[in-house]
Amino acid sequence: MRIIISGGGTGGHLFPGIAVAEEILHSVAHCAVLFVATDRETDAKVLKGRSFPFVPLQSQGIKGKSIVQKLIALLKLPMSFLHAWQIIRKFRPDVVLGVGGYVTGPVLLAAWLMQIPTCIHEQNSVPGLANRMLAKIVRKIFISIPGSDRRFPSDKCVLTGNPVRKEVRAMAGGEKRGESFTLVVMGGSLGAHSINMMMIDGVRLIKRTFPEGFNIIHQTGKQDVKTVRAAYEEVGIPAKVASFFNQMPFVLAKADLVVARAGATSLAELTVMGKPMILVPYPHAADNHQELNADWLVQGGAAIKCMEGETSGMDLAKIILELVENQPKRERMATMAHRLGEPDAAKNIVRQCLDLATANSGTM
Repeated sequence: MRIIISGGGTGGHLFPGIAVAEEILHSVAHCAVLFVATDRETDAKVLKGRSFPFVPLQSQGIKGKSIVQKLIALLKLPMSFLHAWQIIRKFRPDVVLGVGGYVTGPVLLAAWLMQIPTCIHEQNSVPGLANRMLAKIVRKIFISIPGSDRRFPSDKCVLTGNPVRKEVRAMAGGEKRGESFTLVVMGGSLGAHSINMMMIDGVRLIKRTFPEGFNIIHQTGKQDVKTVRAAYEEVGIPAKVASFFNQMPFVLAKADLVVARAGATSLAELTVMGKPMILVPYPHAADNHQELNADWLVQGGAAIKCMEGETSGMDLAKIILELVENQPKRERMATMAHRLGEPDAAKNIVRQCLDLATANSGTM
């Protein structure tokens, strides 16, 4: 099988696509994978050195942009479409899979016009603009969260779960690594300024009831790394602070508790690894999808939700300390998180893609 996987712009779109690509290369004989991503630096950084090639495609998003930015994006569309057509014609895929982001639009449209089987994967509880538009032309729609099929043609939907990287699957439901209690704080690949400030505001309360051997690992993003590190040093809390951790699955393996945004890919990894969570949804996420993502885990007993703007740093610190001291509650949350995880999501999607390719070859 030859497959093009297209997506990018954020790690939340890239990592599921990477997981599917890795599964294809591992399990399918005589296969070839090409990843078509955006031309953003983030995509190149994440995809560089992988076991499959990638091609950048110039394109821009429309939703949430100014009128001028929308006009520029629309003017670029014809060139993006022509470039996508050339890529597909040269690679000759059997299937094209979109994993989210505006780059998928021209790629899947070109594939559809060339009568190549197409499918998309939606990570979130609420579909993004690109996937809502592409749903009309693709043959299969893979969803991650029960109930999101209500926003798509139901006859095309398959509940597969959200693919996670092989490093995460290797640790699925595994024991915590390290002896000391570890709190991991992360706001996605770029960090989250509001979560950083909440931790700074609450750090003195945490210090006052500080358990012996308590550690913090905090991914801040570039903007706040020095400020956050200084705050922990000032009160004497041992903390490993960095703008970005390249091997986040190994960091998460040490966690007894995680404070995070509610991006779909992060949640998929945390559930597969069975981690109790305090979630602070990004309030400006498209269609409020992060809060809905978080609600799914709260209802499942795996997480506590703290709304930004309604939760102070002291409030967050109190919730952290309550969970630090309540091991049975953390263990129940971890068990429920693991039950909601889907470590075989990538396998499920690959199986569906193979079926599409086989069905198409039978009709040619």
